[in-house]
Amino acid sequence: MYNETQLQQFVEQAKPYAKYGKVADYIPALRKADPNDLSIAIYAPDGTVVCAGDTQEKATLQSISKIIALAFVLMNRGEEEVFKKVGMEPTGDPFNSIAKLEEKQPPKPLNPMINAGALAVTHMIDGADVDERFHRLLTFVHRLAGDSAITYSKEVAQSEFETAFLNRSLCYFLKQHGIIDENVEPLMDLYTQQCAIEMNCIDLARIGLVFAMDGFDPIKKDPIMPPHIARICKTFMVTCGMYNASGEFAIKIGIPAKSGVSGGILAAVPGRFGIGIFGPSLDERGNSITGMKLLELLSKTYSLSIF
Repeated sequence: MYNETQLQQFVEQAKPYAKYGKVADYIPALRKADPNDLSIAIYAPDGTVVCAGDTQEKATLQSISKIIALAFVLMNRGEEEVFKKVGMEPTGDPFNSIAKLEEKQPPKPLNPMINAGALAVTHMIDGADVDERFHRLLTFVHRLAGDSAITYSKEVAQSEFETAFLNRSLCYFLKQHGIIDENVEPLMDLYTQQCAIEMNCIDLARIGLVFAMDGFDPIKKDPIMPPHIARICKTFMVTCGMYNASGEFAIKIGIPAKSGVSGGILAAVPGRFGIGIFGPSLDERGNSITGMKLLELLSKTYSLSIF
């Protein structure tokens, strides 16, 4: 099976593709990333970790946090309540689009992976204030990753908070139609902190492993989430996890995965292992161009597609 030499070869094969993409620049703090960085970790159920690249390089989760928040809220609020506010259907529109909200009646977000849907999900995190709500989510992340040292980047959170005009617009639209009922600024504060949770690709792969094993942490023998919730999340990863490239990704690679504009990709190969990747150079749809290439090489070499 795969080994570090093989993974390193894949990293070298994928790296040249960085020149065809660019780092996210609409969030000022993300502009500092080196587009040529690329790291990958594969976490197996027996605790074996195989990795390549600069695995200690940390990056923020950004949209990868959406799948974690969804699992957390489903556990706390239940499917019926969550899916009253958010749909289950993929969309061909960009992740930050407001268009489908206006077209759909009643106007609820199509799924929890687009920004409007993710904001509705984050709204459902319980707690007395932003600090308590964020602490509850972060504690869940600590459990998933097996690492209580994980925190968030205040600089990235602040940068996102100050420039999140479109997300505020989505919040006001959702508030107008009763999808959310809290003040917009605290919700934006919570959401930008959530997106700024920071970790390396090994932590990310460990989280991928928990999803791969239907919510069970095989390292600590800890049933973190019910299997049906892990399966719901993996289904969204397949249908909506790679923005509006999800269909093409399913055909070419066929692994449940969620990307973020920091260049991160969380992938879960059901029953086998978790994968964490960071490669900040993005394609035009907001996915890591080098990370996608890496996963394609892995999937084809080791027949990882679930289809």
